[in-house]
Parts: sequence; structure tokens; C-alpha cells
Amino acid sequence: MAPVNVVIVGAGIAGLVVAHSLLQGIPDTKITLINPSQTFYWNIASPRIVAKPRAFKLEQYLLPIKDAFAQYPTNAFKFVAGTATAINVGAKTITITLNGSGDSKELPYDHLVIASGSTNPSTTGAVTGISIPFKPSNRDDMKQIIAAAQEQIGRAKEIVIGGAGPVGVELAGELAESLGNKATITLISSADRVLPMIKASGSSAGEKKLKEKGVKIITSAKVTGAQKSTDRTKTWTVSLDNGKKLSADLYIPTTGAIPNNSFIPTEFLDSNGWVKVDKELRVQSSSGSALPIYAVGDINTNDIRLSFKASEQAKVAVTNIKADILGKGECKSYDQGESIMMLVPVGETGGTGQLFGMTPFSFMVKLVKGKDYFVSKAPQCLLGKA
Repeated sequence: MAPVNVVIVGAGIAGLVVAHSLLQGIPDTKITLINPSQTFYWNIASPRIVAKPRAFKLEQYLLPIKDAFAQYPTNAFKFVAGTATAINVGAKTITITLNGSGDSKELPYDHLVIASGSTNPSTTGAVTGISIPFKPSNRDDMKQIIAAAQEQIGRAKEIVIGGAGPVGVELAGELAESLGNKATITLISSADRVLPMIKASGSSAGEKKLKEKGVKIITSAKVTGAQKSTDRTKTWTVSLDNGKKLSADLYIPTTGAIPNNSFIPTEFLDSNGWVKVDKELRVQSSSGSALPIYAVGDINTNDIRLSFKASEQAKVAVTNIKADILGKGECKSYDQGESIMMLVPVGETGGTGQLFGMTPFSFMVKLVKGKDYFVSKAPQCLLGKA
């Protein structure tokens, strides 16, 4: 009997959990994992990585993907370094452009898992032409991109950060500690406070920590544009919707999520480009029938896009794929819930957030996440133990 082919697109947390779980749980299954980068990027720590080059060793946050699958037989697992370019639903194939050669290859699948995730304007460099990688680059160049971002930040004297969500606040805190009096840091929030998604008490605590570190905060203002200046003293002019203009050596946008969906048929996407799924995380055909395709993690329409949610979705999908393959077992449903669980370090001395409707003590944030941004957990996540 031929093995069941399961193809997984994306080697982020969701894709890794699915791959390892299926390899360990179903015999006679061939797993093919496709990813453009050969390394797993612990982007949870990205604010500290880009702001403080010496905070971590490179091997702590860029880990070889292949090494995590060395334990499995070669006939059970294959890693393909390449970029997915198309899905043929009728033929049940996915087209890949291979790294290096640029050759195109079609891979057959019995079951397909889309875990391609999302990116953002900062990572793509779409706004400024400078990549500050808060997400994987979707190319095999993470080491170079991180080094370039660290260099750009290290020589800046005035930095403007657009967006006061968790990434913006964390970045501002890290930069204030790293650059100190050598640079001014300005954080812009379109809302009337920083971290508007959490309780006001949590926002106030975060704002207090930022101001203690010398971060300038502008609220109720939205960035409408960032243009490269023509004079030699400043690099960027950042325009706000209140008419003000800020000059800066470096502008870093931290808002906006962009689905990595260029290879996905438009019939699977909602109006914003996210993959439509049902409660079992199955992709639906245009006629509404279930397909042997799942979408997990940031790429689907569940809009709480956090790492632990990606892991939760992956485990639901694994249960359902097993039921599909074995023809038995109860399927599970996924409900992302409404509660916010978030720890937001503001540098290494403390932070804020929201847990079970409460604002955590600053020292708790320091001990739990602020110490190392969970970078010590990266090897376990690479092994699918998120």
C-alpha cells in the first residue's frame, strides 16, 4: 500500500507542530515540509534581536530546520527548500520553485496543510525599502537581513516607530535601553493610548515604563506617509494625519498583517486575503464542499494571530487529519475565544500586558518573558513541542 502524502507549506510554529505530530502518530505516512528558508526564526524575540545585537547568539534564534527531523526515516519525511507558487485542486498537486536552481517542481498530495503565515510592512520593507524583520522574510536570507537591520538601527540618532501595539511598545523599550542618550525614540499610536487592545490599566503601566526610559509618545495620530528626505541631515519625513511632520534617521512601521497567500487560489480567500476555514480548520471549495486541505496559524481567518493560538490550531488540524487518514476518530473544532493573554516587556526591567482580564505585575513580565523573550524555548518549538 502506498504511503499517504501529506504536504505542509510553512515551517513556522503551526507547520512544525503538524509535521512532528503526524510523523509520530500515523504509520505509512510521507510528510513533505516546504519552506523558503532553511532556518527557523524565533521572531517572538525580534524586538530585542534587532535592537540589541549582543543579547542573543545567532544560533539561539536561527535554527536549522532539517536538524529537527533527523530522527525520522528518510522515506517518512522530506524537507524542500523552496517557495510554493500554485495549488492545483483538481490534480491535487502543489507547484514549488526550488531554492538555488529556481527550477519548478510539482508535488502530489493526498492532504495539504497551508501554514504559510503572514508578514508585515516592516519585514517586507514595502514602506521604507528597509527590512526590519519581525517576521520571516520568506526567503533564505534571514541572517543577512537581521544583520542589516541591526546596523541600520545602531547608527540611527532619531527613530520614529509607527504603531503602539505589542511589537511597537516592545521595540521602543528595547531601543531606549540599547541606544540610551545616543538617540531619541518616538512612538506613535493612532489610538488615544498605547496598547489599546488591553485594559486601560495595562496601557497606563506600559506608557509609564516607556516614559521612564525616555520614549516620546504621540497618541491619537496616524502615520499617513513616510518619505525619504532630500537633505543630507535627515533620512525620513514622517507625516501624521494631524498635520504634523516628524524627521527621523529611521522610520519603522509595526502595524499591518499581510497574508502569505500568493500561491493560494482566490476562491479560498476572503476579501482581505485570508484563507476561509470552517470550525475544523478545513478549507472549503467554491461549492461549499470540504477539501483535503487545512489552513492553520496566521494564514486563516481566525484573527487572533499569536504563537500559542497557532499551536492550538495545529493540534486541532492534526486530530482531524488523523481521522481523515484512518477513517475513524472524532474530529475537533477550533474556537479562538475572546480573552486576551499578552505579556509585553518594556525592555529588560519589566513590562505590562493582560492575563485573564488582569494586568500582570511588572516584575512578573520581566521574569516570564522579559528575561529572554522565551528564546530558550525555540529548540523545543522546532521539535513541534510548542
